[in-house]
Amino acid sequence: MGSRFGGLKQMEPVGPSGQFLMEYSVYDAIKAGFGKVVFVIKEEMQELFEEKLGKRIAGVAETAYCFQTVQDIPSGCILPEGREKPWGTAHAVFSARGVINEPFAVINADDYYGPEAFKLIYNRLTTIKDDNLYRYCMVGYKLGNTLTENGTVSRGVCVTSENGTLLSVTEHTKIEKDGEKAFSVNDEENTRLELPINATVSMNMWGFTESFFAETEREFEIFFKEKVPQNPLKAEFYLPSVVSALIEKGKAQVQVMQSADKWYGITYKEDKEQVRKTLQEMHKDGIYPENLYN
Repeated sequence: MGSRFGGLKQMEPVGPSGQFLMEYSVYDAIKAGFGKVVFVIKEEMQELFEEKLGKRIAGVAETAYCFQTVQDIPSGCILPEGREKPWGTAHAVFSARGVINEPFAVINADDYYGPEAFKLIYNRLTTIKDDNLYRYCMVGYKLGNTLTENGTVSRGVCVTSENGTLLSVTEHTKIEKDGEKAFSVNDEENTRLELPINATVSMNMWGFTESFFAETEREFEIFFKEKVPQNPLKAEFYLPSVVSALIEKGKAQVQVMQSADKWYGITYKEDKEQVRKTLQEMHKDGIYPENLYN
């Protein structure tokens, strides 16, 4: 819902003709080969999404909607009294289990990933299958290419093997830029940890097979037993945490592919002008047509 932005940033016009940031991701995805778009939204937003975006995309790709609700939890789990906040990014993906029956990519609606990232992840998803391991993938970015001058950001910092497989991903929820350096801040523990500016980070651009849904449900049940009692009103079920758990249990292997593209996003209202100028230049350079749906 964009608490730091102060509104519904996913529907903020940033393109020369009023396009939303997610429209560029949809364009790049379809151009790369994807043929279906699933929106994970609040149910009360469906009419707005269909009117502002869905009807246009429906002309070039299959579209579907699913709703992230706080009540959508595994069977046997009990909803904590007073809980209103949705359960986090892994829960958002879990919400789409009823409309996805094929390999799929996951993205944030308020991030710009660039055309290369969608080509990388589409090519990977169409050439691998689960065998003795779940064969997942992700597109990683250099931390320095994903920071904003206007405040802190949340990033999953990755550790990879020599052949590019993911060993672990740690969610840092408050990373701030300080000159040419980056620091992870923990206010509760009053710590400030410097992070390598060239560290590979996850921007929640993942590629999964349909096996991910059953595993997410199992990890969700564990989350309810171990994490929810500690913080019943605010505990979050993060996507990187599920991936890390599957790697640690020897169930999954995740191939990390590097994108040289610069990330753009609108975490804060002050980010909008820079994103707008950048997209305007991309249209001038012919990277994007005037009408994304021709």
